[in-house]
Amino acid sequence: MAALKLAVFLMASALLVSTRVSSDTEELAAAAAAAAAAYAKAPAVAPAPAHLVPRMIKDTKECGDACKERCKLHSRQNVCCRACITCCSVCKCVPPGTYGHTEMCGKCYTEWKTHGNRTKCP
Repeated sequence: MAALKLAVFLMASALLVSTRVSSDTEELAAAAAAAAAAYAKAPAVAPAPAHLVPRMIKDTKECGDACKERCKLHSRQNVCCRACITCCSVCKCVPPGTYGHTEMCGKCYTEWKTHGNRTKCP
């Protein structure tokens, strides 16, 4: 987002400089300063909250705790945990939260299907 704003700012500055016929450098400097001030006031992009960052698993021993947290609100916790641990051990990732956000773990997690053609990973 910041790179896009910088590119737009540079493009606008180049356009102002190239289309300027007279030598009103003061006017040009004021316009450039106004554009720079507008760019400087743009809000910075904050990092994703901790509860929306997927847990990348290095060792399969970590899957148990991550899946227990993922399945804590599920109506069938044992079934959810068993499927989650299977997915975690193969895909090396557990999505954040207790539901959804599966796309954060990639195609391995989202495209794995059961025999009934339903998504395997919770």
